[in-house]
Amino acid sequence: MTRITMEAARALVAAALQRAGAGEAMAQATARALVAAEAQGLVSHGLSRVAQYSGHLRNGRVNVAAVPAVVRERGGAALVDAQEGLAFAACELAVQQGIARARAFGIAIVGVTNSHHCGVVVDHLRAASDAGMVGLGFANSPSAMPAAGGRHPIFGTNPIAAIFPRRGATPLMIDMSLSEVARGKLMMAAKEGRSIPEGWALDPQGRPTTDPQAGMDGSMLPIGAITSSKGAMLALVVELLVTALIGANFGFEASSFFKDEGNRPRIGQTFIVIDPDALAGREHFLDRVEVLVREMLADDGVRLPGARREALLQAARVDGIEVSDAMLKSLQAA
Repeated sequence: MTRITMEAARALVAAALQRAGAGEAMAQATARALVAAEAQGLVSHGLSRVAQYSGHLRNGRVNVAAVPAVVRERGGAALVDAQEGLAFAACELAVQQGIARARAFGIAIVGVTNSHHCGVVVDHLRAASDAGMVGLGFANSPSAMPAAGGRHPIFGTNPIAAIFPRRGATPLMIDMSLSEVARGKLMMAAKEGRSIPEGWALDPQGRPTTDPQAGMDGSMLPIGAITSSKGAMLALVVELLVTALIGANFGFEASSFFKDEGNRPRIGQTFIVIDPDALAGREHFLDRVEVLVREMLADDGVRLPGARREALLQAARVDGIEVSDAMLKSLQAA
């Protein structure tokens, strides 16, 4: 293992992506996101994605010349076209638009269409929290989960995220996929030769499996699938919010992220930004958040969502991050 600064890690990632064909702005935005994920302990969305994105860049699954732009707007609503590039610069633009429009109108919704994998959704919302606003984020991905009662994959794992600023403290950050676990965990298990618990995925024949590769070739199980259809219904809500509403592809229309070859996924993300001053007022909002936090922490063992990942991120800013020798060689050779 080698410990390197976050700045050095970003430089390695950006250089690898540029060698694969990405423009500088695309590479830098992606590097910021992947290194931040790695620093937070979210390794399935961190440096391990560089090889995947590089393969997509080299095989034409990403428009290397993409420059995201606002293509439609009305009041508190706007649409950003990612132009089939990597998603991160487009998501940054979308949240910036959301903040500006929420200041003007109280609430804003901004969609990102013709997009790609967007990493840790809640990280895109940090800028909204820094501006004192509430943020909600939704994304779809290539099909991995069946509809309620179905067997073949239709929906992506379709993460949802939310951020709530606090007064002088780490914001509350919620980020979860709607599958029982994130698909990236199967990717990591397959790479490391580990089995997965039953209840995470089905094989291509629709049977429960502990083989991560069979699960990736088959379908993920939605949260709560064993006892109810609630996870699949939530996935349907997200799918429509980030596709039909903004003109992006459904998950089943996008080729798997886990293959170098395939189509340009053209999936979507949707961000909602809310200014508390438009409702009960910023100070009232912040006061009430603290009342709730105190009540939550009255029980031993309660951990505020986002607290652990934020602590790891702050530590990494000082101490750097540990990178395996194999990963370091992979980044240098990519």
